[in-house]
Amino acid sequence: MTAVPSTDLRLVVFDVDGTLVDSQHEIVASMRAAFNMLGRPAPDRETMLSVVGLSLPQAMAALAPEVTKDELRDLVDRYRASWVSGRTAAPLFPGALAALDALSAHDEVLLAVATGKSRRGLEKLLTAHDLGRRFVSLQVADDHPSKPHPSMLMAALAETGVEAHRAVMVGDTEFDMQMGRAAGLATIGVTWGYHPRERLAGADVLIDDFALLGDALERIWRA
Repeated sequence: MTAVPSTDLRLVVFDVDGTLVDSQHEIVASMRAAFNMLGRPAPDRETMLSVVGLSLPQAMAALAPEVTKDELRDLVDRYRASWVSGRTAAPLFPGALAALDALSAHDEVLLAVATGKSRRGLEKLLTAHDLGRRFVSLQVADDHPSKPHPSMLMAALAETGVEAHRAVMVGDTEFDMQMGRAAGLATIGVTWGYHPRERLAGADVLIDDFALLGDALERIWRA
């Protein structure tokens, strides 16, 4: 990717689950464990993955709208307990690390995360893959309303000092695209995640491989 002027800071904000890491097996297993412990039938796999991107309480409420507040809290707590007890971290998608390293090589390009994960869950993942040093801003569900509310992105812009028109949101769900638009960011939808291509129709650019990310960013920043 062509370097930009040193006074022209850019920001690339990444979703995590379904964008950087392939966490579907852990998500499904933890969802099933939570529902099973509550004695309720778990939704099917496609339905569970359809709410990835929302913060956990909102995701559980969408999956089980009939439960009481206490049962919803139990579902959330049991999901988190199951997730934390997992011994291995979800694997990075092919090309993710190379793409992050390529962007990190440019002093003018800053990287951030905006995720529905808790801070504890994100830190576990970043530590497992030694990713923490690559990101200058980490926005998590603990501190913000659920996507697609733009709070996470507004905080990332404030922390980095980058203007919205110089920032891009990269994600795999329609919630990421809606959040990006709400905050005034350009959006790149990745098609290897948990929402089908048709749900990403609101993205400015769609890519099918991490190798295409650099060119996609160039196209957006030249526009």
